[in-house]
Amino acid sequence: MPGKVIVVERRAKLTWVERLYLPMIVKGLAVTSRRFFRNLAGFITGNRKSFVVQYPEERVDYPDAFRGMPVLVQLESGQPKCVACGLCEFACPTDCISIVPGELEAAGIERYPEKFEIEMSRCMFCGLCEEACPEEAIVMSREVELASYDRGSLRFQKEQLLVPESLLKRRLDFIRSDYDRPHGGEPSRRSA
Repeated sequence: MPGKVIVVERRAKLTWVERLYLPMIVKGLAVTSRRFFRNLAGFITGNRKSFVVQYPEERVDYPDAFRGMPVLVQLESGQPKCVACGLCEFACPTDCISIVPGELEAAGIERYPEKFEIEMSRCMFCGLCEEACPEEAIVMSREVELASYDRGSLRFQKEQLLVPESLLKRRLDFIRSDYDRPHGGEPSRRSA
């Protein structure tokens, strides 16, 4: 049985005022003028923080959920925390991550990435690599200012991606808080 049919009444003829679009133009000018004069008053009184960030000198403090470019977490020994499982590479929708795994004989981590490369010109900062990583080895940083004159320089190698764990503490704490969050309600118990 099909759903309920909703009949939408559309006026075929517009009045001459509606055809001129004057009410909408006036409304748009009112919004623009109000914002302009509020910003002008803030500029004159010196309350400039209310409307603009003076970009190179001032930086915006992004929220904890903000996703910048993905980076590798560096252990205190200088090695990446990554175990080269390949889950981030598999989860990436743009295929911008490539990993070549290597084997270690006498270490706590049996595998490590011999080569870890992210092509930032293709990365869309979706965070799926971070979600797929079981070791919290790849996280989204706050770095978004990527500029280059050629595409080759946006291909980041393992050494360029390593960031000490202490600098990523805020993001790691955010990820860990998501683990403790209850997803959904209490499971329903069926009476037998």
